[in-house]
Formats: sequence, C-alpha cells, structure tokens
Amino acid sequence: MHEFSIALNIVKLTEENAKKANANKILAIDIEVGKFSGVVNDALRFAMESATKETMLEHAQINLIDKEAWAICEECHHKFSIENFADVCPECHSVRYTITQGKELRVKSIEIE
Repeated sequence: MHEFSIALNIVKLTEENAKKANANKILAIDIEVGKFSGVVNDALRFAMESATKETMLEHAQINLIDKEAWAICEECHHKFSIENFADVCPECHSVRYTITQGKELRVKSIEIE
C-alpha cells in the first residue's frame, strides 16, 4: 500500500511547515486527490490515521478533496471531463487528448494554532 508512504510524507511536510510558522498545533489539513493520481481515498484516510499518531496532526481534521479529471482534445481543442483513460472527446470522438487536471495529489491548506 503506497498510500502509507504518501501519508508519512504528508505528515513530514505538514509538520515542517507548521514549525516554520511557529505553530503549536495543526487543527486541519486539506489534501486534494486527483481522480487519476493513483491514490485510493479510503486507503489514504486509513494510512493518515496511523501516520499521524504522536505527531502535530494526531487530532487534526483531515479533509480529502476529490479533484475531477479534465482533458483538452488535441484535435478540436475541446475541454471535457473524463472518467477513465478510455474516454474519447465528446465533440470529435478523438482519443488524442491531454489530461490537464486530475493527476495531482497536494496539500492544499493547513490550519494551525
């Protein structure tokens, strides 16, 4: 389960930033998870529960925010939402497109005290 190593990295990154801001406690964290990021939300949530034990994040509210996947067709330049890699452009039915959103995994915000 690679989500546990991701969770450990999120904890490390978040604690480093909170300490730089002279925080005593992390109250909440928002994490954006793209549809095509390769991360399973339930697995990440479970991993975060373990990874945050005895850290500044132990009692923090962890919010996982789903990010839809969007693409731009390389043929007609139409922007469209995609559900899986087998989707085609709804305008011209091309299979040639570039995913512009949905691969990301990032800490969007940290609420500290």
